[in-house]
Amino acid sequence: MIRIALVDDHSLFRKGLKVLLASRPDFNIVADVGSGEEFLSALMQVQPDVVFMDYAMPEMNGAETTRRALELFPDLKVITLSMFGDNAYYSDMMSSGAKGFLLKDSEFNEVVEAVETVYGGGTYFSASLLESLSSSMRSTGAAGNVSDDIAEADRLSEREIEVLVAICQGLSTQEIADKLFISKRTVDKHRANILEKSGCKNTASLVVYAIRNGFVEI
Repeated sequence: MIRIALVDDHSLFRKGLKVLLASRPDFNIVADVGSGEEFLSALMQVQPDVVFMDYAMPEMNGAETTRRALELFPDLKVITLSMFGDNAYYSDMMSSGAKGFLLKDSEFNEVVEAVETVYGGGTYFSASLLESLSSSMRSTGAAGNVSDDIAEADRLSEREIEVLVAICQGLSTQEIADKLFISKRTVDKHRANILEKSGCKNTASLVVYAIRNGFVEI
């Protein structure tokens, strides 16, 4: 059973999502609250595995709630919920430690996939959201912005950073090769090196890695 908590100040949306999630025999809804404060107060008692977290809540927003929750339970998996066009929120949620990113009008099968992916240790973006974010990605322009938390052996080369930025912007392997005047085979090699150094498994996790470590911004 995957223990799930819902944190959203819109009661109707929250109750509807609860009904849908409760229809799954492998999901157990352990909390259903309307604010970050309520969630943090209940966290020690309910101890969820996965949390659906709204960003735009009064008093304490989703990013601050996520930061405080992860201080208490570092293994907690947080899925951000937002409306389309709220791109400015995602950098904040990524920096806070969220692992999943869903639009509130996502199909239920995508919601289930998000839960299973983050519960299994992965990162999840709804396809339409990842496409939207990729189109607005821009390089920070300097490797010097990169987080000091990255070990020296794991630091990316300048070329790897260029490839990473292009991946985050949604370019195909051929488009990256053409842009950087290198072969597709070389692009694939750089991508493999980036995945190994970052510990990422897919494009979604690379986007989170790139934003958290200062390679790109939205």
